[in-house]
Amino acid sequence: MTTTQSTTASTIAKVPRAVGARKSAPAAAATPAARPAVSAEGLLKILELGRGSDAIELKLSVPADEHRATIKSLKLDPVEAQPRQAYFFDTANLDLSKAGLVVRARRIQGGTADTVVKLRPVDPAKIDPKLRGLPNFKVELDVVPGGFVCSASFKGTCTGKDVLDMTAGKIPLSALFSKEQRAFYKEHAPTGMKMKSLVTLGPTFLLKAKHKPKTFDRGVTVEMWLYPDGSRILEISTKCLPQEALNVATEFKDFLAKSGINISAIQETKTKNVLDFFSKNLGAAQKAG
Repeated sequence: MTTTQSTTASTIAKVPRAVGARKSAPAAAATPAARPAVSAEGLLKILELGRGSDAIELKLSVPADEHRATIKSLKLDPVEAQPRQAYFFDTANLDLSKAGLVVRARRIQGGTADTVVKLRPVDPAKIDPKLRGLPNFKVELDVVPGGFVCSASFKGTCTGKDVLDMTAGKIPLSALFSKEQRAFYKEHAPTGMKMKSLVTLGPTFLLKAKHKPKTFDRGVTVEMWLYPDGSRILEISTKCLPQEALNVATEFKDFLAKSGINISAIQETKTKNVLDFFSKNLGAAQKAG
Protein backbone atom coordinates (compact mmCIF):
# COMPACT_ATOMS: atom_id res chain seq x y z
CA MET A 1 0.00 0.00 0.00
CA THR A 2 1.35 3.43 -0.97
CA THR A 3 1.66 6.33 1.46
CA THR A 4 -1.40 8.00 -0.09
CA GLN A 5 -3.46 4.80 0.19
CA SER A 6 -2.40 4.32 3.79
CA THR A 7 -3.36 7.89 4.72
CA THR A 8 -6.70 7.62 2.92
CA ALA A 9 -7.46 4.33 4.64
CA SER A 10 -6.61 5.81 8.01
CA THR A 11 -8.89 8.81 7.40
CA ILE A 12 -11.90 6.78 6.29
CA ALA A 13 -11.45 3.98 8.83
CA LYS A 14 -12.20 6.37 11.67
CA VAL A 15 -15.79 6.77 10.45
CA PRO A 16 -18.39 4.17 11.60
CA ARG A 17 -20.26 1.89 9.22
CA ALA A 18 -23.37 3.16 7.46
CA VAL A 19 -26.77 1.51 7.83
CA GLY A 20 -29.25 2.22 5.04
CA ALA A 21 -32.48 0.92 6.57
CA ARG A 22 -35.21 3.22 7.87
CA LYS A 23 -35.06 3.45 11.64
CA SER A 24 -38.00 2.02 13.57
CA ALA A 25 -36.73 3.39 16.87
CA PRO A 26 -36.64 7.12 17.76
CA ALA A 27 -33.74 9.09 16.38
CA ALA A 28 -32.28 9.42 19.86
CA ALA A 29 -31.50 5.71 19.74
CA ALA A 30 -28.86 6.40 17.08
CA THR A 31 -25.97 7.07 19.41
CA PRO A 32 -22.39 7.64 18.31
CA ALA A 33 -21.38 4.28 19.75
CA ALA A 34 -18.46 2.60 18.04
CA ARG A 35 -19.47 0.55 15.02
CA PRO A 36 -17.36 -1.62 12.71
CA ALA A 37 -15.22 0.46 10.37
CA VAL A 38 -14.82 -0.25 6.67
CA SER A 39 -12.58 -3.25 6.13
CA ALA A 40 -9.13 -2.89 4.61
CA GLU A 41 -10.49 -4.58 1.50
CA GLY A 42 -13.30 -2.04 1.38
CA LEU A 43 -10.89 0.86 1.67
CA LEU A 44 -8.83 -0.42 -1.23
CA LYS A 45 -12.04 -0.82 -3.23
CA ILE A 46 -12.95 2.83 -2.56
CA LEU A 47 -9.56 3.88 -3.92
CA GLU A 48 -9.96 1.68 -7.00
CA LEU A 49 -13.50 2.83 -7.78
CA GLY A 50 -12.60 6.45 -7.14
CA ARG A 51 -9.81 6.40 -9.70
CA GLY A 52 -12.24 5.20 -12.36
CA SER A 53 -15.06 7.63 -11.50
CA ASP A 54 -15.83 11.03 -12.97
CA ALA A 55 -16.54 12.51 -9.53
CA ILE A 56 -16.81 11.61 -5.87
CA GLU A 57 -19.65 12.78 -3.64
CA LEU A 58 -19.17 12.77 0.13
CA LYS A 59 -22.49 12.51 1.98
CA LEU A 60 -23.75 12.58 5.54
CA SER A 61 -27.31 12.21 6.84
CA VAL A 62 -28.12 13.88 10.15
CA PRO A 63 -30.35 12.36 12.88
CA ALA A 64 -33.86 13.89 12.97
CA ASP A 65 -33.48 15.29 16.47
CA GLU A 66 -30.42 17.26 15.31
CA HIS A 67 -31.93 18.85 12.18
CA ARG A 68 -32.75 22.22 13.74
CA ALA A 69 -29.33 22.55 15.37
CA THR A 70 -27.59 21.57 12.14
CA ILE A 71 -29.44 24.13 10.04
CA LYS A 72 -28.66 26.79 12.62
CA SER A 73 -25.01 25.77 12.80
CA LEU A 74 -24.61 25.94 9.01
CA LYS A 75 -26.33 29.35 9.02
CA LEU A 76 -28.74 28.26 6.30
CA ASP A 77 -31.64 30.45 5.25
CA PRO A 78 -34.56 28.05 4.59
CA VAL A 79 -36.28 30.69 2.43
CA GLU A 80 -33.45 30.38 -0.10
CA ALA A 81 -33.96 26.63 -0.52
CA GLN A 82 -35.35 25.42 -3.84
CA PRO A 83 -38.51 23.26 -3.63
CA ARG A 84 -38.62 20.09 -5.70
CA GLN A 85 -40.79 17.00 -6.17
CA ALA A 86 -39.23 13.61 -6.77
CA TYR A 87 -41.09 10.79 -8.51
CA PHE A 88 -39.66 7.27 -8.68
CA PHE A 89 -40.87 4.51 -10.98
CA ASP A 90 -40.69 0.81 -10.19
CA THR A 91 -42.93 -2.21 -9.75
CA ALA A 92 -44.98 -2.72 -6.60
CA ASN A 93 -42.39 -5.31 -5.52
CA LEU A 94 -39.47 -2.99 -6.33
CA ASP A 95 -38.06 -5.32 -8.97
CA LEU A 96 -36.01 -2.52 -10.54
CA SER A 97 -34.46 -1.63 -7.20
CA LYS A 98 -33.58 -5.27 -6.62
CA ALA A 99 -31.84 -5.26 -10.01
CA GLY A 100 -29.88 -2.15 -9.03
CA LEU A 101 -31.81 0.19 -11.32
CA VAL A 102 -33.33 3.56 -10.33
CA VAL A 103 -35.72 5.48 -12.58
CA ARG A 104 -36.64 8.99 -11.43
CA ALA A 105 -38.18 12.25 -12.60
CA ARG A 106 -37.87 15.44 -10.58
CA ARG A 107 -39.92 18.62 -10.89
CA ILE A 108 -37.91 21.77 -10.18
CA GLN A 109 -39.09 25.22 -9.23
CA GLY A 110 -39.59 27.37 -12.33
CA GLY A 111 -41.28 24.77 -14.55
CA THR A 112 -38.26 22.64 -15.45
CA ALA A 113 -37.61 19.00 -14.62
CA ASP A 114 -34.87 16.43 -14.91
CA THR A 115 -34.79 12.68 -15.27
CA VAL A 116 -32.30 9.92 -14.58
CA VAL A 117 -31.83 6.23 -15.17
CA LYS A 118 -29.22 5.06 -12.69
CA LEU A 119 -27.48 1.69 -12.28
CA ARG A 120 -25.66 0.65 -9.11
CA PRO A 121 -23.34 -0.76 -8.11
CA VAL A 122 -21.06 -0.63 -11.12
CA ASP A 123 -17.38 -1.17 -11.86
CA PRO A 124 -16.10 1.87 -13.82
CA ALA A 125 -13.59 -0.33 -15.63
CA LYS A 126 -16.42 -2.35 -17.17
CA ILE A 127 -18.48 0.55 -18.50
CA ASP A 128 -18.69 0.86 -22.30
CA PRO A 129 -16.15 3.56 -23.32
CA LYS A 130 -18.71 4.94 -25.79
CA LEU A 131 -21.05 5.74 -22.88
CA ARG A 132 -18.26 7.41 -20.92
CA GLY A 133 -17.87 9.90 -23.74
CA LEU A 134 -21.49 11.07 -23.70
CA PRO A 135 -22.14 14.42 -21.97
CA ASN A 136 -25.23 13.20 -20.07
CA PHE A 137 -23.60 10.01 -18.79
CA LYS A 138 -21.44 9.94 -15.67
CA VAL A 139 -19.93 7.52 -13.20
CA GLU A 140 -19.90 8.73 -9.62
CA LEU A 141 -18.72 7.25 -6.35
CA ASP A 142 -20.89 8.10 -3.33
CA VAL A 143 -19.15 7.79 0.03
CA VAL A 144 -21.00 7.94 3.37
CA PRO A 145 -19.59 7.27 6.83
CA GLY A 146 -18.58 3.64 6.68
CA GLY A 147 -19.97 2.79 3.25
CA PHE A 148 -19.81 3.51 -0.47
CA VAL A 149 -21.46 2.74 -3.79
CA CYS A 150 -20.44 3.49 -7.37
CA SER A 151 -23.20 4.30 -9.85
CA ALA A 152 -23.63 5.04 -13.54
CA SER A 153 -26.24 7.66 -14.40
CA PHE A 154 -27.90 8.65 -17.66
CA LYS A 155 -29.42 12.10 -17.16
CA GLY A 156 -32.05 13.93 -19.19
CA THR A 157 -34.38 16.91 -19.10
CA CYS A 158 -38.07 17.54 -19.64
CA THR A 159 -40.61 20.04 -18.35
CA GLY A 160 -42.49 20.05 -15.08
CA LYS A 161 -45.72 19.88 -17.08
CA ASP A 162 -44.48 16.72 -18.81
CA VAL A 163 -44.05 15.06 -15.42
CA LEU A 164 -47.52 16.12 -14.28
CA ASP A 165 -49.06 14.97 -17.57
CA MET A 166 -47.37 11.60 -17.20
CA THR A 167 -48.59 11.07 -13.63
CA ALA A 168 -52.09 12.06 -14.79
CA GLY A 169 -51.98 9.38 -17.50
CA LYS A 170 -51.92 11.84 -20.41
CA ILE A 171 -48.54 10.71 -21.79
CA PRO A 172 -46.55 7.48 -21.33
CA LEU A 173 -43.64 7.28 -18.89
CA SER A 174 -41.23 6.65 -21.76
CA ALA A 175 -42.00 10.14 -23.11
CA LEU A 176 -40.04 11.67 -20.21
CA PHE A 177 -36.82 9.91 -21.18
CA SER A 178 -34.46 10.26 -24.13
CA LYS A 179 -33.76 7.51 -26.64
CA GLU A 180 -30.37 6.91 -24.99
CA GLN A 181 -31.91 6.70 -21.53
CA ARG A 182 -34.52 4.21 -22.73
CA ALA A 183 -31.81 2.07 -24.33
CA PHE A 184 -29.81 2.10 -21.10
CA TYR A 185 -32.95 1.11 -19.18
CA LYS A 186 -33.74 -1.74 -21.56
CA GLU A 187 -30.20 -3.10 -21.29
CA HIS A 188 -30.25 -3.30 -17.49
CA ALA A 189 -33.91 -3.80 -16.51
CA PRO A 190 -35.19 -7.32 -15.77
CA THR A 191 -36.06 -9.14 -18.99
CA GLY A 192 -39.41 -8.10 -20.42
CA MET A 193 -40.01 -5.29 -17.89
CA LYS A 194 -41.08 -2.38 -20.07
CA MET A 195 -41.39 1.16 -18.76
CA LYS A 196 -45.15 1.12 -19.27
CA SER A 197 -45.45 -1.60 -16.62
CA LEU A 198 -43.92 0.59 -13.89
CA VAL A 199 -45.95 2.39 -11.23
CA THR A 200 -45.39 5.87 -9.82
CA LEU A 201 -43.91 5.99 -6.31
CA GLY A 202 -44.32 9.50 -5.02
CA PRO A 203 -44.12 12.36 -5.13
CA THR A 204 -41.78 13.19 -2.29
CA PHE A 205 -41.34 16.87 -1.49
CA LEU A 206 -37.84 18.14 -0.84
CA LEU A 207 -35.92 21.34 -0.30
CA LYS A 208 -32.45 21.78 -1.77
CA ALA A 209 -30.02 24.53 -0.84
CA LYS A 210 -26.56 25.37 -2.17
CA HIS A 211 -24.32 26.71 0.57
CA LYS A 212 -20.84 28.24 0.60
CA PRO A 213 -19.51 28.04 4.18
CA LYS A 214 -16.90 30.52 5.34
CA THR A 215 -14.95 27.78 7.08
CA PHE A 216 -14.87 25.26 4.20
CA ASP A 217 -13.28 26.11 0.88
CA ARG A 218 -15.89 24.29 -1.21
CA GLY A 219 -19.60 24.38 -1.96
CA VAL A 220 -21.96 22.28 0.14
CA THR A 221 -25.40 20.97 -0.82
CA VAL A 222 -28.06 20.50 1.85
CA GLU A 223 -31.24 18.54 1.10
CA MET A 224 -34.27 18.04 3.32
CA TRP A 225 -36.56 15.22 2.17
CA LEU A 226 -40.04 15.33 3.69
CA TYR A 227 -42.06 12.10 3.69
CA PRO A 228 -45.87 11.89 3.85
CA ASP A 229 -45.73 10.16 7.24
CA GLY A 230 -43.99 13.16 8.80
CA SER A 231 -40.49 11.65 8.84
CA ARG A 232 -37.62 13.44 7.12
CA ILE A 233 -34.01 13.09 6.07
CA LEU A 234 -31.45 15.89 6.16
CA GLU A 235 -28.38 15.24 4.05
CA ILE A 236 -25.22 17.30 3.69
CA SER A 237 -22.89 16.64 0.77
CA THR A 238 -19.99 17.98 -1.24
CA LYS A 239 -18.41 16.87 -4.50
CA CYS A 240 -14.84 16.65 -5.68
CA LEU A 241 -12.67 15.16 -8.39
CA PRO A 242 -11.08 11.75 -7.67
CA GLN A 243 -7.61 13.26 -7.28
CA GLU A 244 -8.94 15.69 -4.65
CA ALA A 245 -10.68 13.04 -2.55
CA LEU A 246 -8.11 12.67 0.23
CA ASN A 247 -7.81 16.36 1.02
CA VAL A 248 -11.50 17.11 0.60
CA ALA A 249 -12.58 14.15 2.78
CA THR A 250 -10.30 15.35 5.58
CA GLU A 251 -11.41 18.97 5.27
CA PHE A 252 -15.10 18.04 5.03
CA LYS A 253 -14.88 15.89 8.14
CA ASP A 254 -13.16 18.71 10.04
CA PHE A 255 -15.77 21.21 8.84
CA LEU A 256 -18.65 19.00 10.02
CA ALA A 257 -17.00 18.35 13.38
CA LYS A 258 -16.28 22.05 13.99
CA SER A 259 -19.91 22.81 13.09
CA GLY A 260 -21.03 20.44 15.83
CA ILE A 261 -22.59 18.01 13.35
CA ASN A 262 -22.81 14.35 14.38
CA ILE A 263 -20.70 12.27 11.98
CA SER A 264 -21.18 9.02 13.92
CA ALA A 265 -24.93 8.53 13.52
CA ILE A 266 -26.63 5.72 11.66
CA GLN A 267 -26.98 6.72 8.02
CA GLU A 268 -30.21 6.74 6.02
CA THR A 269 -30.56 6.73 2.23
CA LYS A 270 -33.12 8.97 0.55
CA THR A 271 -34.02 6.72 -2.38
CA LYS A 272 -34.41 3.55 -0.33
CA ASN A 273 -36.70 5.26 2.13
CA VAL A 274 -38.87 6.68 -0.66
CA LEU A 275 -39.21 3.33 -2.41
CA ASP A 276 -39.93 1.44 0.81
CA PHE A 277 -42.53 3.96 1.98
CA PHE A 278 -44.54 4.19 -1.23
CA SER A 279 -44.32 0.50 -2.16
CA LYS A 280 -45.66 -0.49 1.27
CA ASN A 281 -48.48 2.02 0.99
CA LEU A 282 -49.23 0.87 -2.54
CA GLY A 283 -49.42 -2.73 -1.31
CA ALA A 284 -51.70 -1.75 1.54
CA ALA A 285 -54.00 0.17 -0.84
CA GLN A 286 -54.18 -2.78 -3.22
CA LYS A 287 -55.15 -5.14 -0.38
CA ALA A 288 -57.77 -2.70 0.88
CA GLY A 289 -59.20 -2.37 -2.62
